[in-house]
Amino acid sequence: MWYYNSQIIRRPKTMVIADLTYPQTLFNNPAGLAAIGIKPFKIESEDNRYYTHGAYTVDTSGDEVIGTYAGVAININVLKANMLSRANQEASTRHAAIDWYWTRAAKGGTAVPSAIATYASALYSEHETIKTAIADCSDLAAVIAYENKSHTETRKDINNDGSYHASNTHTITKHIDMCTHFSVNPVTEVDDGFVSLAAD
Repeated sequence: MWYYNSQIIRRPKTMVIADLTYPQTLFNNPAGLAAIGIKPFKIESEDNRYYTHGAYTVDTSGDEVIGTYAGVAININVLKANMLSRANQEASTRHAAIDWYWTRAAKGGTAVPSAIATYASALYSEHETIKTAIADCSDLAAVIAYENKSHTETRKDINNDGSYHASNTHTITKHIDMCTHFSVNPVTEVDDGFVSLAAD
């Protein structure tokens, strides 16, 4: 987008400036735009997960015009209620995936495997831990930090043949929403490239 004479130009178009007509191809020429006072334009605002739009201001003083919406923080209790809802939904989905083991056992079928029973207990425990952590978020900064917690994942390098190297690794920085991040998992397929995931 561009900005000229209090107008936001969203796409290239023919411009008439000081009785001169400029074709829309002018927008492919940054120097030509600058020469007649047309500047690049962008809008900045706070993360809409945590803020609604407040007052709007425009700064035309630089080489780029910047429109800014002041952030109005969303009520923390609303945010925490949404966090808890997502945590509960994630836990419910995980429990639903294994409930059939108990249904089968109740009908006289195979007993619930010990690994699944252990996983279920750990899932309940971690869910309670997450709910407590959400309740303990006392301000917006704490909410943002919990939903975007920095982690370092270590993975094995891949060889030319597609196999994983035995010892060479690399790291990846991830920002994880702890409301829906459960460290416990049932017995599933093994990720041979995974080494570790640690909170920073």
